[in-house]
Amino acid sequence: MSDKMLVEIAYAHPGEQLIIPLQVPMNICVREAIELSGILQKFKDIDLENNKVGIFGKITSLDKVLRDKDRIEIYRPLIADPKEIRRKKAKEAQKNKK
Repeated sequence: MSDKMLVEIAYAHPGEQLIIPLQVPMNICVREAIELSGILQKFKDIDLENNKVGIFGKITSLDKVLRDKDRIEIYRPLIADPKEIRRKKAKEAQKNKK
């Protein structure tokens, strides 16, 4: 049995998407894998204290222990609340009908 496993670190920045495959030691946590990937040096706007992270689309904590073939996703903060945008559009559509 190997003492290493494969994970991916994914981040989408406006105009650029990056997926970094990475061999990491077993029993490594999300934060450690992100730090090992070098992505924090490439994208200075990533702040692990503020950016949410997930594994295959499910929000997770930085201390979550990874499994082989996990894909860690680093999420950018939302600029606008999607629900609020839909409400505004619905109001505008109602006004236009009248």
